[in-house]
Amino acid sequence: MFKSGQFVADRLEALSATQVQPNGVDLRLGAVYEQVEPGRIGREGKTVGERREIEPDDGVYTLETGGYIVEYADTVVIPEGHVGFLYPRSSLLRNSCMLDTAVWDAGYEGRGEGLLEVHHPIDIESGARIAQLVLAEAAHEGTYEGSYQGENLE
Repeated sequence: MFKSGQFVADRLEALSATQVQPNGVDLRLGAVYEQVEPGRIGREGKTVGERREIEPDDGVYTLETGGYIVEYADTVVIPEGHVGFLYPRSSLLRNSCMLDTAVWDAGYEGRGEGLLEVHHPIDIESGARIAQLVLAEAAHEGTYEGSYQGENLE
């Protein structure tokens, strides 16, 4: 069963009232990157390709067609007994953009990242709400201890 937006909000910090929705919490855009070197995913490890941070112009990212890595401005904590799913806000979809994400395991903490697919040029303001985090109850053994634990918290 999915939890209420207030349940999700109670487990996160420094949110504005406008971020709390009936069924989840909106995450804001923190930074945008363009991958400039190849990565590698092997059977026994992975390497994330080199990235270049895109600087906003007067607080606005002007993005041409292509794929970008977005970092969320909000720190996410997935509580034990739950799994997190992140969906794009409908305003992205209505502007020919898609946000691809992965499952967020119980115990994960950090400022996660997603793949923003831009199919038509768009301007996105830094701090704009671009995704919605929802939590569902989930049975699991152990909690997340992977290499992305604590990402982007420094």
